[in-house]
Amino acid sequence: MEKVTTIVGRILLGHIFLLAGISKIGDYAGTQGYMEAMGVPGMLLPLVILLEVGGGIALIAGFQARITALALAGFSIVAAVSFHADFSNQMQMIMFMKNFAIAGGLLFVTAFGPGTWSVDAYRRREAVTET
Repeated sequence: MEKVTTIVGRILLGHIFLLAGISKIGDYAGTQGYMEAMGVPGMLLPLVILLEVGGGIALIAGFQARITALALAGFSIVAAVSFHADFSNQMQMIMFMKNFAIAGGLLFVTAFGPGTWSVDAYRRREAVTET
């Protein structure tokens, strides 16, 4: 059961970042404008896209999963505070809480690792058999 739940959990957590990053590429100018309207420098957008797409793929694959999950958790918290802190707007409050919930799931990956079906676990097994 652990094998299935950890990979499904990583897919569910990772896909949101992967798809968000891809959508930012598709509407680069619009996303950059939104970031700037919220007081975030638009020149950071390439880094955001790299983190979301690269981090999403790495998390799904279970590659450097603990570091990736920690980086994505931090990003989720910063994004919540930067873009969704208008608690007078119910939708923004829900988005804020969603980001924090995602960060919580990512912290579980940081603490407990990516599970057996992951690149990290495969690399550990290979390292043991080489010694």
